[in-house]
Amino acid sequence: MNFKTVDDVALIHLIAQAYPEALSELYDRYGRLVYSLTLHILGEVEAAEEVTQDVFFRVWEKAASYRAEQAKVSTWLSSIGRNRSIDLLRARGVRPEGHSLGWEELTPGAMPRNEGLDPEDSAMQIMQGERVRAAIASLPAEQRVALAMAYFRGYSHSQIAEELHEPLGTVKTRIRMAMQKLRSLLVEEL
Repeated sequence: MNFKTVDDVALIHLIAQAYPEALSELYDRYGRLVYSLTLHILGEVEAAEEVTQDVFFRVWEKAASYRAEQAKVSTWLSSIGRNRSIDLLRARGVRPEGHSLGWEELTPGAMPRNEGLDPEDSAMQIMQGERVRAAIASLPAEQRVALAMAYFRGYSHSQIAEELHEPLGTVKTRIRMAMQKLRSLLVEEL
């Protein structure tokens, strides 16, 4: 079976049936995404690599619990990575914001090289990352800050409101509008 041609949901089902080749293909597709997210939250290469491995180990163990109707595979993997990163920081007794990298620090050079990809796939990943960075950069500063605090720093909406000295409704609106704008910008480019 050529696992490169299998869609993401089918890969998860194959992983649940204990096909290591399916996990390898999933890692090839999303290892960089998970790593960049965990690196942003943790701010340490070694910790990000460790959490990234942990994410895919958890996928191996919990693939049967994935529900396609609840989230895309990339979203599910990102959520696992985010939660594991925040758990690690909490276990160390530190707040995520002290270790996070900024949006501008997540450059292609900061991302791991995926040696398993052919040049075309590698170029596509780099271009996709650039589109995401450009979309984030196009957000108004207050939306970008609120989104980063919620997603990368693990703050609740009420914690963000308190930290920014803004009403809770304003924070919720900024995050919702940021997500809607990112969705429309990124969907248009697909």
